[in-house]
Amino acid sequence: MKEILIALQFLTIIPVRIKSELEDTDFGKSLLWFPLIGLLIGLLLSGEALLLRDTNPLVRGAVLLLISVIVTGGIHLDGLADTLDGFYGGRDKERILEIMRDSNVGAIGAIGLFLILILKFSLYASYPSHAIWRALILSSIFSRWAQTLACSISTYAREEGKGRAFIEHADKNRLIIATIFTIGAFFLLAGLKGVLIFFLSSILILLFIRYIEGRIGGMTGDIIGTVNELGEVLILLGGIFLVHY
Repeated sequence: MKEILIALQFLTIIPVRIKSELEDTDFGKSLLWFPLIGLLIGLLLSGEALLLRDTNPLVRGAVLLLISVIVTGGIHLDGLADTLDGFYGGRDKERILEIMRDSNVGAIGAIGLFLILILKFSLYASYPSHAIWRALILSSIFSRWAQTLACSISTYAREEGKGRAFIEHADKNRLIIATIFTIGAFFLLAGLKGVLIFFLSSILILLFIRYIEGRIGGMTGDIIGTVNELGEVLILLGGIFLVHY
């Protein structure tokens, strides 16, 4: 139960009180539950989409975007902005990490935030009302599974930081269980096409992780947030394929 609460606390703004003392290993173990928390977020968003099914698609898209930011506290978007600033402005590992630590959002980070929000809004608005619920659930599950993947197969790029405990104590056996859960969700909701989209999106996530490792030698909390945003957009784009083909 403690591990689920850690995942809920880390991925959402839901107030969680964990009474027992936390150890570093608990953070790594909580990665198993990230896709489940993604499912809960996806169900919340799909419920809102159901309530808004008869409204203008643009209104629905705007409301869904607003709720998705509120329920997560925008933590992954913040990570995306810091990552873009760091990799644009830095030429070596030390400079990249230094820029990413700066709490101020630079021009590239602001532009990146604007573009990702416009893209997600456009994708939300592009789905017919009868199909969007699947995309919301699967994109929420996959993006949180992608965080589990990034933590489990990489190392931590800094000496200290909030994401260190997740990465250093990630368990590959738990990654396997989380992967089985995620693939099962794709198969149940989208059939073999959904499984294909899962694997294609996973390849792109892996390529992104390897690129980051080539630049700075591992992950940071900001980059894990970026992985989440990338994963969500990939599945939303793949869902468009499912709807129209």
